[in-house]
Amino acid sequence: MGLKKLAAKVEDYNARLESGKASKIKPGHVEAVLQKLRAKSTELEAEIAAATSTDKKARLQGKLAIAQTHIARAEWLLEELA
Repeated sequence: MGLKKLAAKVEDYNARLESGKASKIKPGHVEAVLQKLRAKSTELEAEIAAATSTDKKARLQGKLAIAQTHIARAEWLLEELA
């Protein structure tokens, strides 16, 4: 998801928040998710280092790329909430 699409989702969320249809996202919640994502990323890096099969390494690298994307999004959201 690109930043434009992410920004649109945040604007959508703000509109729902103002109309009372959404609850406020707390920075602590984002930080908790960010901590879990970072732990998963570290775990995946260790699994990649230990993997012997090239297929398994490729699959794990795909998962790692997704985790890194989610980390970047969570960091962006945390900045937006501040």
